[in-house]
Amino acid sequence: MIEERDISVAMRDGTRLAVDVYRPVVPGRYPVLYASALHNKDIQGPDIADILPPQPAHAPLWFGPIEAGDTRRFIANGYVHVIAQPRGSAKSEGHYGHEDTDHYDLIEWITQQPWSNGKVGMVGISGYAGEQWRAAAQGHPALKAIFPYDACSAYGGMFGFRDFNPGGVLHTFPYLLDVFSTVHESRDRPGELPAAEEELWRLAMRNPDYKQYINLYNILTQKGQRTFIMYLMMTHPWEFDGSVERTEEIFKKIKIPFYTGSGAYAYTYKLHWLGAQHYFQNVDAPKKLLFTGPAHLERPFHQYHDEIIRWYDHWLKEQNTGIMDEPPVRYWVMGANEWRTGTDWPLPETQWTKYYLSHWETLSTEAPRPASGVGAAAREPDVFTQMPVTRTTKVERLRYMTDPLPHDVTVAGPITLTLYAAIDQDDTNWIIVLKDVGPDVSVRTAREGERDVPSSLPERELTRGWLKASYRALDEKRSKPWEPFHKLTRNTIAPVKPGEVVEYRIQILATANQFKAGHRIRLDITSMDVPTGTGAMTNVEYIPYHVCSSKTVTHKIYRDAERPSHLLLPIIPEPTDPRPA
Repeated sequence: MIEERDISVAMRDGTRLAVDVYRPVVPGRYPVLYASALHNKDIQGPDIADILPPQPAHAPLWFGPIEAGDTRRFIANGYVHVIAQPRGSAKSEGHYGHEDTDHYDLIEWITQQPWSNGKVGMVGISGYAGEQWRAAAQGHPALKAIFPYDACSAYGGMFGFRDFNPGGVLHTFPYLLDVFSTVHESRDRPGELPAAEEELWRLAMRNPDYKQYINLYNILTQKGQRTFIMYLMMTHPWEFDGSVERTEEIFKKIKIPFYTGSGAYAYTYKLHWLGAQHYFQNVDAPKKLLFTGPAHLERPFHQYHDEIIRWYDHWLKEQNTGIMDEPPVRYWVMGANEWRTGTDWPLPETQWTKYYLSHWETLSTEAPRPASGVGAAAREPDVFTQMPVTRTTKVERLRYMTDPLPHDVTVAGPITLTLYAAIDQDDTNWIIVLKDVGPDVSVRTAREGERDVPSSLPERELTRGWLKASYRALDEKRSKPWEPFHKLTRNTIAPVKPGEVVEYRIQILATANQFKAGHRIRLDITSMDVPTGTGAMTNVEYIPYHVCSSKTVTHKIYRDAERPSHLLLPIIPEPTDPRPA
């Protein structure tokens, strides 16, 4: 290949971006696969892959930002690979945040080069995927299709509050990402902010929930000079007015084919999985969705390149690869450990099934009986009290489980928990965990050793949901039974009246899992998680902890006929066995 690095390309306002170009040695005009993200372009090229073989996520040298794709593979299949550095980062000029036409301008530059045939697609995951959506909305006619796998947020842009912080519960992913940052940041003596921003900053500085996390408070004191996304979330912990409406207009602007998706690991930092689903559900264009398994992709990113090349051979080379003849949705089912396909997401064949929180910490498809049939005692709540992380690392919880399942049960899609609860403070975080527990054959009898659920049962976490109690207000027009849509704007945030029983609709991020016969479906209700490392870091790359309450909070969960707390699960019928009996 021919390598050309640090080419300086001028945008329409004169700002110059740094660009690397990798192209075949054989002269000619080729379709171009373009990648752009805030991550350092100098760690994306083939020279890195020559030294660093693919690293699994558990390896000590796995490094998330190596995400622009396998250059040698693209060149070998007759494409040019262009990797650009956005303005305001690394070797590019300017300030990040002023780049609303840069993708259009860079694609225009690409089409004028002697090695370009005028047809462009985009590649790369995560940050590179988020930029693909932005480029598609900018609408250059040479951009024929995109492949934004592990894409960033849809609502509110790449780092939008809604997809980043479901239910308004802040988490520390931006803080953990800061080590990767190439954004130009100047640090000086913190100065005065504009009056409105100064007041928001002062409110944040007085927030005891922030102050207990000294690593986050440290960012606040510097008034946005570093780790800006984390700073912005703490000083503006809500969705900006009009974000939803502006995003809905962007959905309408995207007209080109796209292939999006994410993995089951992405529920931990939310924006990838939610962004992919929201774009898939809301953009009207030829589209495909790939929902993969629970393990992070290796770095340097090289997986799914067969699919990427099939996609672009179809859209950029007009070859009949058959990719658009296949079902639009492909998803990995944990437990069964197999691929399945569908025609839409959520899957049209879904049997939405209520599992009620029941007595003795059980989950049951049987609705609670009226109080007149069971007596007043059945209306008493289940209770847990959580001390703050300043005093304990013990996460208190209520646990609700089905009996061992008599047959396989497949759950695939988004999930909702309707919860009737009271707290003794004016706010809390609801953190909901769905698990696959088992196998176990105990029958809960009075026999010695069978009356209790064994504490040694293996369990596998599948997904989570979050809702800050004060952010409970619903946008009924945009809500669906399987996905509550909370308002999340500043004027809709309302403290809870202590002791009042409130109905909460909590979004639990989609999953796909087959609970095997003998296993149990388990729901945990908690209000706190903790950093797993020291100094408020984490031992696992991309599992960020949340900003939790600095107060001790008692939570009461109601589950009677008048207040029927329940889980809405997307049950998928098992495929008919084609083998003869």
